[in-house]
Amino acid sequence: MGAPINARGINGSDLIATLHLAQQAPGILGQGPTKAKKDTAEEYGQIEQLFLACLRTGDDQSAQACLDRLSQRFGPANEKVMGLRGLYQEATAKDNSALEKCLKEYEKILGENPVNVPILKRRVALLRSLHRSSDAIAALIQLLDAVPTDAEAWCELADLYQSQGLGAQAIFSLEEALLIAPNAWNIHARLGEVLYVSASAPEEIRLASKSVQHFCRGIELCDDYLRGFYGLALASSRLLDMGYETPSDRAMPSKQTVSRLHEFALKRLREMVETRSVDDQHWASSRSELIAAKALLNRFEQKS
Repeated sequence: MGAPINARGINGSDLIATLHLAQQAPGILGQGPTKAKKDTAEEYGQIEQLFLACLRTGDDQSAQACLDRLSQRFGPANEKVMGLRGLYQEATAKDNSALEKCLKEYEKILGENPVNVPILKRRVALLRSLHRSSDAIAALIQLLDAVPTDAEAWCELADLYQSQGLGAQAIFSLEEALLIAPNAWNIHARLGEVLYVSASAPEEIRLASKSVQHFCRGIELCDDYLRGFYGLALASSRLLDMGYETPSDRAMPSKQTVSRLHEFALKRLREMVETRSVDDQHWASSRSELIAAKALLNRFEQKS
């Protein structure tokens, strides 16, 4: 989901861009509203991005200045500004007691306006950071009652359900997400992963077959999606290891098709690993995925 992130969350691939943007804070903020050429949506969008970058890099003073600028322009009661203020308070909280205080403030705001979406999202993020998964699930359900077409929220709910061992609920949530975003290859792959994990018993061949189908759809939509090919190799292998035979149900693939898909996935993985391992940009952005793919290829080579 857009807002529910850890208050200081930042990953390696975004680090350089985030630092570069945060370093521009003095220049951008120094322009001031009276000196700015135009009062445009682009200008305030830039200030919002600067606010997030400053928070992530620990420049709380500049982040506060950005928040003040947005609050002055849109008013402190603006829902988006309220969400950003909550994010700032979470990021600058010294301990769990301060975070609990933020949570109480969110509950107070939602008591007055139950469909304040930015605050609903911040509450979910905060509950997750406090490791209160059951409460976070309840909060996400409330969010989806207000905005049932939020595909990212459905994915977030699926992740929470999966973390609690509730595979069936996670599958349902991802299927709901795909109704909203049917061409999202990453959601197809994520559903393939959940189905793969759920298909651990021999009698669950149908789940394993659906896992293969969703990985196929994911790589059909994005033909260089390494994670999709990785999943297809695993899921097709598990299906064959289950003693899969061509079913009478035409909605399920034949055994020959599954075998060919397995070989195809391994071939594409080899090509992608070889190509991307010598590409510094790809290696830096997806090093862990490439290492995992190499290990998987080695495992299948030893198996054969």
